[in-house]
Amino acid sequence: MSKLLLIGAGPGDPELITLKAIRGLQEADVVLYDALVNKELLKHCRPDCELVYVGKKPGIHQYQQIYINDMIVDNAKRYETVVRLKGGDPFVFGRGHEELEHARAHGIAVEVIPGISSALSVPALSEIPLTKRGVNESFWVITGTTSNLELSRDVHLAAQSSATIVILMGMKQLDQIIDIFRVTRGPGEAIGIIQNGSRPDERSVFGTIETISQKVADSGISSPAIIVIGEVVKLGRATEIKQVLENMAH
Repeated sequence: MSKLLLIGAGPGDPELITLKAIRGLQEADVVLYDALVNKELLKHCRPDCELVYVGKKPGIHQYQQIYINDMIVDNAKRYETVVRLKGGDPFVFGRGHEELEHARAHGIAVEVIPGISSALSVPALSEIPLTKRGVNESFWVITGTTSNLELSRDVHLAAQSSATIVILMGMKQLDQIIDIFRVTRGPGEAIGIIQNGSRPDERSVFGTIETISQKVADSGISSPAIIVIGEVVKLGRATEIKQVLENMAH
C-alpha cells in the first residue's frame, strides 16, 4: 500500500524542522510542496525524488485544493511514498486534515509529522511570550480571512478577552481588525506585525492600535505576516518595542 507522509515544514527557517520530518523527506519518492516551504528543505530529498510545486494563488483556494487532493491520489498510484510538505504545521489552518481524509478514502495509509507552527514560533523569535504570568491566561490563534474571504467572527470575541491574539492571513483585513480592537481594548493596546518570520528577509513593525496603520504604510510590510496583539508584545526584544513601551510610560 502506498503511504502519504503529511509533513509540517516549520515557519521558514530550514533548521526549524524536526528530525522525523527530515527522515520523511529522505524516504520520499515524490514531494508535493507549498509556496511557504523553504526550498532548502528539498535538499534533504534523494536525487531521484520528484519535486512538485503546488502553491496556491489567492482567491481560488477551494478549486486548487481539489486539484491537490487528486494529485496526492494520482502520485500514490505511481509511487510508494508520497510526501505532502506544508508550511508551518499542516493542522493549523493548513487544510492538512482534508488531505488526510481524502487520501484515506482512497486506501492510502497516512502518517502525520507535525511542524513548528509560525503562530507560536514567530512571536517567540522576537521574544514575545504568548503567555506571561500575571499578564494573561491564554492566547487565541485566528485566521484573519475565512474561506468566504471575510474577517473571522472570532476576532470580535477574542478582542473582548485579555488573551494574546495571534492572527494569521490577516493583513488584508488589518483596518477592520484595528477598528475592532480600538473599541474593545483602546487605542493604546500593543500590536506587532512580523513578515516572513524566521527567514533572512524578516521584517517587523511594532506600535499601538492607534499608530500601527501608519507604521505599516511607512514600512511597506505585507503578506505573509503574523499579527500579534496584547500586552505581551511590549516584552519583545526589538528596539521598536522598547521604544513603544517607553513612549507609553510617558
